[in-house]
Amino acid sequence: MGVCPENSVCSEGSKCLSRFAGKTWYFKVCTTAVVELAVQGDEYAISSASVYLQTILVVGQGIERLRVEEVLPLFISAALVVCCGPGFQLHWSRNVVYWFARLLVVLVLFSCALILNVQWLQFTVMVLLISITGAAAGRFNIPRLSPTRGALIDNPDLLSSAAVSDDLQTFYYPQTLDHFNYQPESYATFQQRYVMNFKHWGGANDSAPIFAYLGAEAPLDGDLAVIGFLNDNAIRFNALLVYIEHRYYGKSIPFGSREEALKNASTLGYFNSAQAIADYAEIIMHIKKKLNAFYSPVIVIGGSYGGLLASWFRLKYPHVALGALASSAPILYFDKLTPRGAYFSVVTKDFKEASETCYRTIRDSWSVIDKIASQPRGLAILSSKFKTCEPLKDSFELKDKLQTMYAGAAQYDRPPTYPVTVVCGGIDGANEKQDILSKIFAGVVAYRGNRSCYINQPTNASETDVGWRWQTCSEMVIPIGIGNNTMFQAAPYDLHAFIEECMSLYGVPPRPHWVTSYYGGHDIKLILQRFGSNIIFSNGLRDPYSRGGVLENISESILAIHTVNGSHCLDILPEDETDPEWLVRQRETEVKIIKGWIAQYYADLKLTLIKQKELS
Repeated sequence: MGVCPENSVCSEGSKCLSRFAGKTWYFKVCTTAVVELAVQGDEYAISSASVYLQTILVVGQGIERLRVEEVLPLFISAALVVCCGPGFQLHWSRNVVYWFARLLVVLVLFSCALILNVQWLQFTVMVLLISITGAAAGRFNIPRLSPTRGALIDNPDLLSSAAVSDDLQTFYYPQTLDHFNYQPESYATFQQRYVMNFKHWGGANDSAPIFAYLGAEAPLDGDLAVIGFLNDNAIRFNALLVYIEHRYYGKSIPFGSREEALKNASTLGYFNSAQAIADYAEIIMHIKKKLNAFYSPVIVIGGSYGGLLASWFRLKYPHVALGALASSAPILYFDKLTPRGAYFSVVTKDFKEASETCYRTIRDSWSVIDKIASQPRGLAILSSKFKTCEPLKDSFELKDKLQTMYAGAAQYDRPPTYPVTVVCGGIDGANEKQDILSKIFAGVVAYRGNRSCYINQPTNASETDVGWRWQTCSEMVIPIGIGNNTMFQAAPYDLHAFIEECMSLYGVPPRPHWVTSYYGGHDIKLILQRFGSNIIFSNGLRDPYSRGGVLENISESILAIHTVNGSHCLDILPEDETDPEWLVRQRETEVKIIKGWIAQYYADLKLTLIKQKELS
């Protein structure tokens, strides 16, 4: 066997090819494999295809441009999978316009890959990879951690410009790409967005406080419209308001473009919570320096995943933040600290408390769905009964959507709408003579409203879908499963399967124990009662994630505030005249605690300045 020159590689038959030609040859092998596996269409084949797609992501690096014949097989396969489903079994959708639009998107991306460069192709492959593994990935979805999702579902108009204050000013900070290494590439920067509101600030001369909202797994725009705690309390504290966007979301994108930033695991490797809270520390210190507000105390505020970040920020950067309000932060839902079935146990409890009949109907519906799905034309019957936007491919597709709806209703079961009551009202209000699935569908209609179709609506993967998938596949491994004593079919958490799924998507495994290694969590009261201070953990017990929250005081200044009827991040949403008394009291308690922290800080600051003056 001959030896190839330095800038060559060996292919089949021991032929020597240039590195470019060798990569192109391997690229062709992988794309051909994707086409063959996609034709098979079974779950094993789709999983294998995803591995080849991951290989394409890696091999594509270094290839500047591709010829038509090198890209065409992959995009023909993509078009057929996207439009017809795995196995190329054509499902004629009632929404023909959308069917055509999906094909058009594939063709446009194909053109971009040829006209521009291979980076467009790599980004497209990443999205395609997530799409074709969607059926399997759905089995491992971790429910979204979002403080705003419930509010935006109820009132999508909140994102309009009219809902955002005119007092907000937008800034950009040249943020360091990698805070924890000293390699040349670590010093690269990207523009990170933050927004400030000076309207009620007392100024640096009075050391007036700064409230900093830590953005989570979404663009900052939604938070500006929906998060109310800062704006509602600015005048009470004479506070400067700062909202900071999380890296890799919205307009805070490293590497110059979203396509490049999300291209593969190498560029996604800087996308984690430790880098994010280091970003926040840099921006807060930059703001204080710029405004000469060196003695202004900082309170960081976050909800859900942002609540995790707020609590971790206070622990990691106590010299930057005086205190933290962590709303609905499931800080203990990692590494077996909380029973894996806790989330769906709370969902079940919420529905059972709302209506025993509703609970039993949902509990008994799953086996009926499976029975019908196993019959000839069973999927067509289910598709018709639930008015699906596209014909169902399997019963899991329907059950997953229903499960997600029930979980979302429970997680965001807030006044005045109370979605769990709405769903159960639809189910219980159906005609008693109707069959069980007709009652379930009545609950869907009650929750979603009148629509032309309800299940598997045409949607494109949002940047939050793509970003949160990476975050949960890297460090945010929240082990949620379904136990036996719920209204759902049992589905124990399978870490091995989750690791395999993440490997097929990104080529790297998740680190399920890293969060507790880096931030702690085990024996939290024993550790933090002497080490930590000035953190409020707020929860609503109707929120399924509350079971992973801190529900008991850890010390005199690490406090747990919970409400029996509260839901996910309800306390940091805007105040409303219809708010129940228990919610008003919860917010008043949080404000009182924060005022106490700040008052103590000012007293300590006064003594420190007196001593400094005496020494000088």
